[in-house]
Amino acid sequence: MSKAPDAEAQESALDNAYSMSPTHVMRVLAARADGLTGEEARERLATHGPNRLPERRRKHPAMRFLAQFNNVLIYFLLAASLAAFALNHVIDGAVIVAVVFINAVIGFVQEGKAENALDAIRDMIAPHAFALRDGRRTKLAVADLVPGDIVLLEAGDKVPADLRIIEARAALVDEAVLTGESVPAHKSAEPVADAAALGDRASMLYSGTLMATGQARAVVVGTGGNTEIGRISALMGAVESLQTPLLRQINHFGTLFTYFALALSVLLFAFATLVRGYNAVDALMVVVSLAVGVVPEGLPAVITITLAIGVQRMAARHAIVRRLPAVETLGATSVICSDKTGTLTRNEMTARHLVTPGLAAVVEGAGYRPEGRVGDGFVAVAPLPQGETDLLLYCAALCNDAELVHTDGDWRVLGDPMEGALLALARKAGLTPDGLAAWKRQDTIPFDAEHRFMATLHAGPDAERWVFVKGAPERLLAMAAGADTARWEGEIADAASRGERVLGFAARPASAGETTLAMERLGEGLTFVGIVGLIDPPRDEAITAIADCRTAGITVKMITGDHKDTAAAIARQLHLADDPKAMTGAELDEVAEADLPSVARSVSVFARTNPEHKLRIVRALQSNGQVVAMTGDGVNDAPSLKQADVGVAMGRKGTEAAKEAAEMVLANDDFASIVAAVREGRTVYDNIRKVIAWTLPTNGGEVLAVVVALFIGATLPMSPAQILWINMILTITLGLVLAFEPPEPRVMDRPPRSADAPLLSPFLLWRICFVSLLFTLGVFFIFNWALWRGHGVDIARTMVVNQLVVMEIFYLFNVRYLHQGSISLRGILGTPVLLLALAAVTLAQFAFTYLPVMHALFASAPVPFADGTLILLVGIVLLLILEVEKVLIGKTGFGRE
Repeated sequence: MSKAPDAEAQESALDNAYSMSPTHVMRVLAARADGLTGEEARERLATHGPNRLPERRRKHPAMRFLAQFNNVLIYFLLAASLAAFALNHVIDGAVIVAVVFINAVIGFVQEGKAENALDAIRDMIAPHAFALRDGRRTKLAVADLVPGDIVLLEAGDKVPADLRIIEARAALVDEAVLTGESVPAHKSAEPVADAAALGDRASMLYSGTLMATGQARAVVVGTGGNTEIGRISALMGAVESLQTPLLRQINHFGTLFTYFALALSVLLFAFATLVRGYNAVDALMVVVSLAVGVVPEGLPAVITITLAIGVQRMAARHAIVRRLPAVETLGATSVICSDKTGTLTRNEMTARHLVTPGLAAVVEGAGYRPEGRVGDGFVAVAPLPQGETDLLLYCAALCNDAELVHTDGDWRVLGDPMEGALLALARKAGLTPDGLAAWKRQDTIPFDAEHRFMATLHAGPDAERWVFVKGAPERLLAMAAGADTARWEGEIADAASRGERVLGFAARPASAGETTLAMERLGEGLTFVGIVGLIDPPRDEAITAIADCRTAGITVKMITGDHKDTAAAIARQLHLADDPKAMTGAELDEVAEADLPSVARSVSVFARTNPEHKLRIVRALQSNGQVVAMTGDGVNDAPSLKQADVGVAMGRKGTEAAKEAAEMVLANDDFASIVAAVREGRTVYDNIRKVIAWTLPTNGGEVLAVVVALFIGATLPMSPAQILWINMILTITLGLVLAFEPPEPRVMDRPPRSADAPLLSPFLLWRICFVSLLFTLGVFFIFNWALWRGHGVDIARTMVVNQLVVMEIFYLFNVRYLHQGSISLRGILGTPVLLLALAAVTLAQFAFTYLPVMHALFASAPVPFADGTLILLVGIVLLLILEVEKVLIGKTGFGRE
């Protein structure tokens, strides 16, 4: 019986198992070809633990829910609700409590979804596997696998642990969840270089990946947390969820505003009682009314509604938002780190260049749709092969195991993507399925990573019999006699520089009596007929979207598991930068942490990256003050998706782990949808700024008017009940309409705002002071006008209430456009929501002014028509003053972030 080595020593010794021979790995593991015994497996299970990912300790749901209330603004809002209830202002109090509770529920649910990301990774591990135990093939629960077990895999099996291949035949493995590559990777038992990137480790099978074709026998070298997926899970556990810029700003604003409101309330109460001789109860009522008036209790509700509207608009553009604050964060995005395959590219291999001894042609069209012209000089393929070009096309179509199918108006491939692209090429050249069906396959040598080619023997019409071979061009050149090797090496290098994957093609007539293919005689009489360069082409809409990003000041970086040359070529086609620089993950490892931020800023393409690389890149960009959106689809992307300010997962090809870690999911896997979502995010932030720019100055104007009256010892222009009326009627009408505003023109022509830009910018601070002063002047003008006209205090106060409402309406029209003038046909017509709100406010004010029941409740009184006209004129004057101010501000650029 062999005894397992010390667990830690074994893990260290097998860190680079892919670069060791199978014999050496077996020796380190004390494993045997016929598998472990049951007793050995039990001992190792006790040493290494079950083959499952460790579970994190979770916070109790009740504590997670209570934590949602731990916020200064929430405390202040709850205090404001108590004040509102104390004044019998039940509606205001109930609205505040409802907003606080809804926000807490949303935060609780979303936090729970984020915790499910690790569960999604755990679910990727296969439930069972076949291994050799006691010399017999045995079906085992995957949790019972231990290092040293010999695992047997076939096509369709999910890899149950990290395995070192001992034997493999025609093994292709879909590793997209780990590497992001769309093409299955060829696997063999041969060791690879010690510095090989994850996607180049052909001798390894990783937990969670899928056997696409072939068979393999492999030994377990890593289980549970010691697998590649386990390391990714640990990375995710170490990533702290980031607060969005908006939430950081709201929290900071809430803290400052709380101190300001409390200090103002105490000072006003002291002044009213000690200096002006107010009764303590009367002074308290005035102060509490002002506190409720100054607190923008509707602001969180309006912000939530604004975000929710953004979610709906983004959903219409195929971007599904999982966390509300992510909507606004998108608007601040300054860097988008994107995967290549399927996001920037079509995820459909396409034959782009065809080269034979007599022809070099560019092939038109993209994807698997068999439409497009084969370039200049091409003569349609003959019914029987005539010359090298025909032979190449017949070889591409017949030495091929894929199938093209047309369903629901779209073409897709069943089988290897590159073989599907070759079928599309053959059809573009004139080969039809019926014509190809006449060629009967008699024998096959399947592709294998050891000999690096596939060969088929076909019998066609008119007794034509041919042997077709396709594979690595350098391998076929070595087999074919008389090929111009130097010329073809140049053609292959040119194709590689364009980022194309190159396949070589060779053919020969079958010899008399040859009914099977023999490896040792395959090269006799073989002619090298040409190469085809294949590429996963960029999406047309991605090229346009990247151009839009550059106009908007957003940098796009490609982070992919693909090869450096391929990624760089695609980056040039996408115009990712004027001169996109590329770097591999191995090169990134050589960069010191102190230099990483500058490298991350200057490099456009990061190729052959692993999860740690992606995480380092995102953190380096964030350390530069960038707001980073990160796209991904595989489990390898989950840590960086969680680390990014906005994680964007692919809805079609994305794993559940990626979706759970992300804030947004793209239903169509299209990069252009991200850019559309950024546009909506900027609109949302603009609308939030408009809400703040309208709410705080209008509240400030109401409060300042009363404060000034207290300080100068004048009659209060409004009673506490009237202050509460204004607060209530405008919060549920005009306070909401700005959330529905459409994007301003040229919203994507502005650079992204700074991540640390304050919620109250210099422009907004100026607006709060300036508009509050104008409102105060308007209040005292109309109040004193009413008294001068001989009206009583009740009519004067009613006119003040109406004046405030009218000024807030006209100010609303001004604030609808922060970056241009508001006096235009579009600006005057407004939106349906705005017009509906205006109708509601107008009806409410007529009721307040003229209904007897309102007179009894609020001490209001009817206003003469002439005075009502003056109130409207004051509102118009206010709008004109603010439009002039907007023009002057625009010329100076003061505070216009």
